[in-house]
Order: sequence, then C-alpha cells, then structure tokens
Amino acid sequence: MKTNKLFILAGLAAIASTSCSQKENTSGQPAKPMNILYIMTDDHSFQTISAYDKRYIQTPNIDRIANEGVRFTNSFVANSISGPSRACMLTGKHSHKNGFIDNAHTFDGSQQTFPKLLRKAGYQTAMIGKWHLTSDPTGFDYWNILVGQGDYYNPIFIDNGEKRQIEGYATNITTDLALDWLDNKRDKSKPFCLLLHHKAPHRTWMPDTCDLRLYDDVTFPLPENFYDDYAGRIAASEQEMSIIKDMDIVYDLKMADKENEIHSSNADLEKYGRELYNRMNPDQKAAWDAYYDPIIQDFKAKKRTGKELAEWKYQRYMHDYLRVIHSVDRNIGIVLDYLEKNDLLDNTLIVYTSDQGFYMGEHGWFDKRFMYEESFRTPLLMRLPGGKKGDIPQLVQNIDYAPTFLELAGVPIPADIQGESLLPLLKGERPENWRNSLYYHYYEYPAEHSVKRHYGVRDDRYKLIHFYNDIDVWELYDLQEDPHEMNNLYGKPSYEAVTKRMRDELYKLQKQYDDPVGIRFNVSDYFLISCGLRCIKDLELGG
Repeated sequence: MKTNKLFILAGLAAIASTSCSQKENTSGQPAKPMNILYIMTDDHSFQTISAYDKRYIQTPNIDRIANEGVRFTNSFVANSISGPSRACMLTGKHSHKNGFIDNAHTFDGSQQTFPKLLRKAGYQTAMIGKWHLTSDPTGFDYWNILVGQGDYYNPIFIDNGEKRQIEGYATNITTDLALDWLDNKRDKSKPFCLLLHHKAPHRTWMPDTCDLRLYDDVTFPLPENFYDDYAGRIAASEQEMSIIKDMDIVYDLKMADKENEIHSSNADLEKYGRELYNRMNPDQKAAWDAYYDPIIQDFKAKKRTGKELAEWKYQRYMHDYLRVIHSVDRNIGIVLDYLEKNDLLDNTLIVYTSDQGFYMGEHGWFDKRFMYEESFRTPLLMRLPGGKKGDIPQLVQNIDYAPTFLELAGVPIPADIQGESLLPLLKGERPENWRNSLYYHYYEYPAEHSVKRHYGVRDDRYKLIHFYNDIDVWELYDLQEDPHEMNNLYGKPSYEAVTKRMRDELYKLQKQYDDPVGIRFNVSDYFLISCGLRCIKDLELGG
C-alpha cells in the first residue's frame, strides 16, 4: 500500500506491533499516535440519523462526525443481532469463525481480538457501557460494563469485576464514565482505544425524564408498507416482531397503570414492564407519572382496536424511540466537545455506528434479525483527521472494523481476520479489488421473534436469501426496482440468469469464509417450499 504523505502529516503514526514508538514526520516533529474512539449504540436505525434521513429527527452532533469526516452509504452487518454483531466487530470474523452465533452462546474471551492486539502494541484500551457477550471483557486495561442488556434507569455496572448500582440515566452515566476514564484513569503518555457502547436505543425505549415531552406535537408518517401482507415471503409472514400483534402494551409502551387493570397477552412481559418502573427513584417516578398517567387514562377511556390501535402503537413507539435517540445525540455532543477542548480531535479517529439496523415500522415491524435492508444495513460515520470527507459508497461490513483499527495503529493484520481494512477508503483511495458482494448468516431460531435461520448474499443491486432449518425457501430481490423488498422474484421467469449468478456468488463467499452450510442444499430448481414445522420458541428478552 502506498504511503499518503498528507495523511502522515495529519497525524498517522507508524506504530510497531510491539510498541507505540513514534515516527518523525516531514516537519521534524514526532507525529502523535492516532487514538481510536469507537462509539456504538444498540439498535440505532440509519433512518433516524439525519445525516442519512431527515424524515424523523435531527441529530446534529452525530451528523457532525459525518460533516467533518465520511458517511458510509453501504454499511452492513454480518449477523443482525446484538451479541453476535459485537463478536464480529471485536474479532473481524464472521459468527461461525468467532463462535458466537447467537445470544445463547458465550463469547470465548481467550481468542484474538483487536483490543488485545492494540494493547500489545502499547495502546491503553477501555470498554465502557453495553458489552452483552456473557463472558467478562478481555484485552482491556479498564472495563466498566452494564449487566446483560442493562437498564435505562439506575443501572448496575460491573467495574473491572465489581458490581455497583449507579443512580441516573444510562446514556448519561455511560458518557460520564467514559469521560472520567479519558480525564483521570488512563495513562496519557500512551495512545488510547476507547469502546464507548451505549445501551440506547435498545428496547424498551425509556426516555430520560427531561426528554419525555419531546415530539408531543409530531405525528410521524406511517411507512408505506406498514400493512405488509407478506405475499410470497413465508418467513416474513411467520415472524413475531409485529408492532400490531407483538409489541407489548405494558412492557414496550409503558401502560403499567397503578390500578393494575391493563394486562397484556404475555404475562412475563407485563411483569418485566412493571418491574422497569419500580427501578426508578421517587423523583424519576414523579416525572414519569406526570407524563404517562394521562396517556394511560386516555388509553383506558378510548378502548382502541384494529387499525386505530395499530397506528396508536406505532406513534407511541416512534415517540419513545426518538426521545431516546435525542439523548444519545446530546451525549455525543458532550464527548465531541470534550475531545475538542482537550486537543484530541487532531489525532483521534472517531467512529459512530450501531450493532445493527432496526425497523421503524417498515413491514409493520420493530426489532431486526432479517437480512432485509432496514436491519442488515447499519449507520457508519467516521472522522479521521487528514482523511477523506464526503460519502464512501463501497460495500463495507462490521467485520471490517478490526483490521481498520489495526492498520491505523501500524499493527500487522493477522491472516485469519476475514474483514478488510477501511483505511484506504478513509484516505480517499479507490482500491481496484474492493469486494463487490457481502455475506450474511443469521442463526438464532427457534427463539424470540421467530425469525427463521437464513443466510444470503447482496451485491450493489440484487439480494439472494435462503431460509433454512425448519423451512427451505429462497428469496431474490432487485433492490434498484424494489428497495422495500416487497416482491420476491425467486423462481419467476426471466430471472434464471440473475438467480444463478447470485447463487454462484453466495457459494463463492461461503467457500471464501469457510461457511459451507449452503452446499448441501439443491437449488437448481426455482421453487418455494415450506415444511410447515413450528418449533417451540425460547423467550429471551435480548438481542
């Protein structure tokens, strides 16, 4: 790879794999090693970042990263569910290679991760916020993580192994802990890599008390496919992540009335919903009650049903979700201001992303998991001092983060890492051999939300998906003509050549990534088959 002189002048240090020794730049002064701030939220849809989509919310602080850096317009994940996505990010490998295929597994912390390699190279490493990998973090000088999914109010953190409850709102607390580490706990003679991972905006979308009345005067537009009938898409028709049918009145929509008259069809979810309220302190409860009690009484009085209830649920969901995003954006601004005040902007790579995308009512859904665009696609913004500004259109994936950070630090990228470094793209280069397709594999079934196991391939126009396990169904989409993926083209006349090309590409990637699961299926005929089996699902309030 050719060295970019301007990039080095801007602060990229060549750091040996066993030390963070500085290399002099052309000015004769030692260049500062490049710090890494990797900010990740949980379930933040690209639709609700105004750098991508201005229909719902303005996110000026998150947008600042894009405005001063780059916006990846084709950023995707390898497995759209929280724990597995995080494992892909840490290892630079697909789920079948890092061993964490679903949230029922435990991450093997003894394996190679990029924080371990950076730490060996002399970096100070820290992990603060949501971890969600079951095992304790490894490879960090400091870690302070939420227990499991974490709670929005008065959460319990595990501070390097010691549990303690911290009063307040999780997004604010996570930010405060990160800034405290940057200011007081790290060795400032070394470059740092800080993973700042927020719980928000994960289900159940509980806003900070100061944000409860935001957007009260806004009616959000209903997605055009909110009432999708799932024609030609068997797996989509059998999911259990529908706003209309599956979004819980008490757990998700906060209708935990004092009279205990409102009940949901899922007793466990209702119980959890009432317990979330009971976590609050008296001041938090007072603010919460002042806002939600009138809404609860209105809900009781109007006795909505059918379409009216469905659209009421959608509006409640959108209002709470976007209030949580507003808090995230405010806290990102606090972090950026800290970096600027402490002269860290000139030698820090800033990354903002989510562990996957999310449905904002598209197809009538919330949650993620499917390889359809809203959950497969994830926001990715990066600000690299001296680097490119503007859009990066190449296909990128979350397995690419680990090799990017390693190359930035001058650390050799191990041969078994499956991702590609994004550094050439960040420097404004256009690699001739950049990938032209992406591989995806989702495993968590039977489980919550009943999304079938599936794998697939996506290029710049088409997507081929195979749902398997208790089903044998293929789907093909023309993303140019059908961006909302409503028309399954698999098996239709005139698409034989496209199907064969995409199938061949899928098998090529499965061989490349050593995931040969699809080779045993015969797909020479174009048909849809459903075996009609239903498995018993495990209820797991995670993801």
